Amino acid sequence: MMHSVERRFVVTICAAVLVVATPLLYLFLSLSAERISRERLESSQAILLTSAQAIAKPVWDFDREGVHYVLSALLSHDDIAWVDLTDDSGSLSLRLPEESRQQQPANVLTLSLPVDYKAPTGMRTVGRLTIGVHQLGLIDRFGINDFGAFGIFVAAVMAIFLVAIISNRVTIIHPLMRLADAIEATRLSGSRHQVTWQSDDEMGRLARNFNDMQQRLERDEAELVEAHRRTTAIYNMTPAMLFSIGEGHRLTAVSDYWLQATGYHRAAVIGQIFTDFLEAEAHQAYLDHRELVIAQDCDLCQVTVPFIKADGTTITVLITERRPPDGLDDDHATLSVMTDVTALKQAESRNHIQAMTDHLTGQLNRQGFESALGKAIRSADKHGLGLACLFIDLDRFKWINDHFGHAAGDAVLREVSMRIRSVLREGDTLARLGGDEFAILILDRDAEAFAQTVGERICTQLAEPIELAGAVAAISSSLGIAVYPNHAGSAADLLLKADMAMYGRKHDGKNGLLVYHPALMDAVRERHDIEASIELGLREDLFEVYLQPIVDLGTGRIAGFEALMRLSHPEQGMLPSSRVIEIAEETGLIGRIGERVLEKAIGHLKRLSALDGIESTYLALNLSPLQFEESLPTRLAALLLKHEIASTRIVIEITEAVLLADNPDMHMVMAHLSEFGCRIALDDFGTGYSSLSYLNRFQVDIVKIDQSFTRTLASDQPDVRRKSRMLIKGIRTISQQMGCAVVAEGIENKEQWLSLRRLGIDHGQGYLFSAPLSIDGLIEMLEEKSEVKHGLTSSERLEETHESVVSTG
Repeated sequence: MMHSVERRFVVTICAAVLVVATPLLYLFLSLSAERISRERLESSQAILLTSAQAIAKPVWDFDREGVHYVLSALLSHDDIAWVDLTDDSGSLSLRLPEESRQQQPANVLTLSLPVDYKAPTGMRTVGRLTIGVHQLGLIDRFGINDFGAFGIFVAAVMAIFLVAIISNRVTIIHPLMRLADAIEATRLSGSRHQVTWQSDDEMGRLARNFNDMQQRLERDEAELVEAHRRTTAIYNMTPAMLFSIGEGHRLTAVSDYWLQATGYHRAAVIGQIFTDFLEAEAHQAYLDHRELVIAQDCDLCQVTVPFIKADGTTITVLITERRPPDGLDDDHATLSVMTDVTALKQAESRNHIQAMTDHLTGQLNRQGFESALGKAIRSADKHGLGLACLFIDLDRFKWINDHFGHAAGDAVLREVSMRIRSVLREGDTLARLGGDEFAILILDRDAEAFAQTVGERICTQLAEPIELAGAVAAISSSLGIAVYPNHAGSAADLLLKADMAMYGRKHDGKNGLLVYHPALMDAVRERHDIEASIELGLREDLFEVYLQPIVDLGTGRIAGFEALMRLSHPEQGMLPSSRVIEIAEETGLIGRIGERVLEKAIGHLKRLSALDGIESTYLALNLSPLQFEESLPTRLAALLLKHEIASTRIVIEITEAVLLADNPDMHMVMAHLSEFGCRIALDDFGTGYSSLSYLNRFQVDIVKIDQSFTRTLASDQPDVRRKSRMLIKGIRTISQQMGCAVVAEGIENKEQWLSLRRLGIDHGQGYLFSAPLSIDGLIEMLEEKSEVKHGLTSSERLEETHESVVSTG
């Protein structure tokens, strides 16, 4: 069987023979035929010439037989087709053969010569001899020798052809067949076969190179197989759920660990759409994630989705995917790893719940409340409901916390939480925002009315005493209500306005509820303005210290001065001190203000001490409970040393709030101040809860009778005047028996002064003597009216002093 390469070679040789040998053979035949044809013509012409010479005499002699004989001899030549002789006289005309006259042979060349006879008289033409010479075909022209030569040529060409074919088969076809057999065997068996051929020519080099290539490929293939085996083993043994996804979101590969973790079999998942293994609500999230991966909008794209295992349970998985490098796979392929984050999500959920929950009460904390508030507003908008926010602040909780301890305070908060929850519906939201502040969210068609009903129930519940270990605590609550969308248009605004309503209730007397109304904004603006003024005052040093004289009611002599803080705004003028102090205490700025006032007040006392008759007067300083810090005695001592003021000239005025707190740290600071030489004055005595007990429990040097008692001494009602005198006299008697001096506040007229003198009150202060004055105004007044410094000796001069001081105030 001849192979295609060999067939092409044979065709090529044949084509070469046709292209090269055939023209040569044709040329050879053409030249040979022409030569033979020429030789035959020349021979015929020679015969004709000879015959013409031979036949001349018989024609001359009219020898018909001789002429016939010559003509017959001429016709015997193979090349002569016919002969014709005609004499000039026309008496002799002979043609052989006779039938040629009627039928002219085809392919005959006519040759004619005159017949000349040499007569005695000279050469004479006696007739004309004409012959017909056969015109032979190409093959007919050749003789045996010519055919022999042709045969030898053809045999040589065939021999060369056969030798070329045999040589091609031996040197090319045979090694190529072995090479093809080795390639085919490699393809069929999968193993690398080599060519068993050795020679020094190109085919031998080809075979050697092929064998070397086969050896290298065999080594590379073995290494590739080993690498693939190891890669597959690593892929399957890696403790991670590895998988690959191709076109149509179908799984193309999964690791053994993936199968082990999910419970599926490989045959059941390969080719399946991956989203079939996810919960329906996660399909779109995953498809959106896939679009990012395919578009390569992220290097490592991640998405968390719920995955359904083979047993029907659902786990939460984190899928991390990326596209393989370009050219390694189709455009939709991804390399993916799936991590079970169920426990992590559960922990996150627990942490989220813990982050949203107040650990003490188990209710929502501020962060949880803000989240619930946003959801509640969206729900209110969706269902056309109102949303009420109730802001609750406990009254007197700080006193309970300080008096009974933080553990008791925590118990109170838990009890309060349970009481509030008992009033609410199941769907209502309760949160502890921090400290003693609670907030409630109520969704209802008539949210405001329902919130007021709930608020009243809460106030009633919280008003009930709370039993603590060995004691009973009584608290109350201030509650503010704001409704969305009636009062506020956003979550933050709703909480703010509920807070404003709560503060409005607390400002109006605590223990009750108040629904937000626009007028509360005025209080907020006023508070904001005062806060800004305080900041401005601290920044621009606008805080001033005014001094009001404290007078010996018996002699009229100045015994001391009370330092009063004033804030003079550059545009609004003098701001109400009580509001400034209240807001400063709430914002924590009272400490900075107190430092400024303390230093200026002692500086003013230094200036007053230079005046005649004022050297021994004292200075009463009002301190907020927040100022009773451990460093207070040290800072006060430094200021007194700086201005060369004796500590005995300093009186620290405290309110019952300081004593009511019953704070050990405050009591320690008071003890240090007393040890330092300062005196303690109890301000606004008689208006608190248990004032008399304080005189026994704490070191108090001066008792200041509240101005409300002084004011009623001049009442139009006798009974009120009588009761006031009895109370003041009782306070004076008890205080003096306990070694305390007594100072009456708020003396504004002569009648009050005289009444207090008759009741045995030692000292007093009020607008009757002088309004609070700046240091410059006070010095000017003291220098102009010396009787204020030195006092009066007679009752007649009392009227004069009264008139002069009042005119100055």
